[in-house]
Amino acid sequence: MKNRILTICLLVSAIAFAQKPIFTSAKTKAATVYFSGAEITQSTSVNLPIGTSEIVIKNVADYLNENTVQIGAPKSVTVLSVQFSDNYISEYELDESNPAIKRVQDSILYVQKELKKIQIDKYSHQQTIEILDKNKEIRGANSGLNVAELMKLVEYYKSKRTELDNAVVLLTEKETKWNKTLSELNNKLEINTQKEEKTSEGKLILQVMNEVAGNVNLDISYITNSASWQPFYDLRAENINTSIDLAYKAKVTQNTGIDWKKVKLTLSSGNPNQNNLAPLLQAWFLRYGKYKEFENKLNANVSNTLQGQLAGVNVTTANGQPGAKDKVIIRGYGSINENTDPLYVINGFPSSAEEFRKISPTSIKDVRVIKDEEALSEFGNRGSNGVIVITTKNMNDYTTIEEQELNVSFDIDIPYDILSNGKAHSVSLKDIKIPATYKYYAVPKVEKEAFLLAELNDYAKYNLLPGEANIVFEGMYVGKTMINPNQTQDTLNLSMGRDKKISIKRERITDKSGTKFLSSYKEQTFTYDITVRNNKKEDINMLLKDQYPLSTDKEITVELLDKDGAKANEETGVLTWEIKLKPNETKKYRISYKVKYPKDKLIENL
Repeated sequence: MKNRILTICLLVSAIAFAQKPIFTSAKTKAATVYFSGAEITQSTSVNLPIGTSEIVIKNVADYLNENTVQIGAPKSVTVLSVQFSDNYISEYELDESNPAIKRVQDSILYVQKELKKIQIDKYSHQQTIEILDKNKEIRGANSGLNVAELMKLVEYYKSKRTELDNAVVLLTEKETKWNKTLSELNNKLEINTQKEEKTSEGKLILQVMNEVAGNVNLDISYITNSASWQPFYDLRAENINTSIDLAYKAKVTQNTGIDWKKVKLTLSSGNPNQNNLAPLLQAWFLRYGKYKEFENKLNANVSNTLQGQLAGVNVTTANGQPGAKDKVIIRGYGSINENTDPLYVINGFPSSAEEFRKISPTSIKDVRVIKDEEALSEFGNRGSNGVIVITTKNMNDYTTIEEQELNVSFDIDIPYDILSNGKAHSVSLKDIKIPATYKYYAVPKVEKEAFLLAELNDYAKYNLLPGEANIVFEGMYVGKTMINPNQTQDTLNLSMGRDKKISIKRERITDKSGTKFLSSYKEQTFTYDITVRNNKKEDINMLLKDQYPLSTDKEITVELLDKDGAKANEETGVLTWEIKLKPNETKKYRISYKVKYPKDKLIENL
């Protein structure tokens, strides 16, 4: 009896799960992108019956970590299992196709069948012609035929050959027409497919049990390795007396198979592997903010948004007549003047009411009202009806930097489109003005040009990450450099490129150099002059470096003869001059050293 009941239960379960799958497409809402990988958050809704159902969620990433898939569902829905597939095939899948595409696909199948019939008929006719031609050769060689039989044979061959040739011509014409039709249908299918939103091959197959029939919202999140980001920067400096304007940017790349449209983007320097530690709550202290109400009214009109948010402002709603618009009046001016429009000042510039109405409420950072004597004294007669001063957000206001113990996250409020094409998409994160001190650096033994270095103190507070930077100095693009904040020094040196206005020459002085032979030893003397000229219009500070060789062999001795005031590091052999040059000033420095070693030996790197 128990076995029979178990068999019936299994049969009922199998029948239930053999029901037609319910298809739905996921929409991407947010993405947290790591240096390697991304956590994608999607949502969808589906109409479920009571009982068990199979849900196929389309438009998820082509490749994802199945162990990281999380499904958020109402309490009435129990998720029994989740499976990922990138090659899901179902006879029911066509039921969910676009009707226009389905019609084109059916037409293509019909045309392909007709073409196949024509090709078969053509082949049969051509084979028959081939047999006739061969039979003609055989009979022609047989001299046993009389004239009457020969005439009948010729007539038959002529008639049949003509009939077959005409049939092949007609079939060829039909084949050409059907091929043209097929080409047009394929083009139409391609156009219709392009109109559809790009979808991926990835699908999630859910087995669920539902207690209450109706529409159900599902939240989906998972981690995929098919996305990444890397920081890069734009460095701008007008001259060596100004701060550095650093534009903090990111190159975001994704090849998940789904286009991210208007997604909430977060960039993190952390590891995508999720930890299993339970979160801890800290004390929650309330504090005042500025006009946060604006951020929650995405679809509101900016004029209506002011109503009730600013003291002393009345908004008269449009009456629905063509061309009618909301009117903003600062209380106290409604009956004084015929023209009651206040003066709008947007980001410091007087603007019209039309420009004011175009502002999105979510882009407003601060609003204040000025009236009476203060308005007249600050703006003159233009402020006679009061002044509404609006400050809009810049890039810094849209990006929130959250510094955690081991990583940094950038939360970006502006929705972004990141296409799944493997190409880098530029995302602006933050604009930073960094105080800097400048000095020039030159090693003429290696490079006979001067490099400008910007020294940044207390650089850790800017949350910089290793990355490439474009350099614009004195209004000109001068090249690229690397920012590497992962160092132990208190000062971060940024190379701002070469400066062609500083001339450097290093030349060997022949009359102070030479070779002497002393019994079993050879003695070589090297003397160089380094000439530096400042062709700029301002004073410059420079770090000038050269070197002399060191010996690790007791048979080789090195003597530094002249360092011309340089600081010598005896452990590295580096000579350093800290010099200051006035405009059009030239200075010369000398380095001389002597090397003594056995004359029967050769030093290959001297």
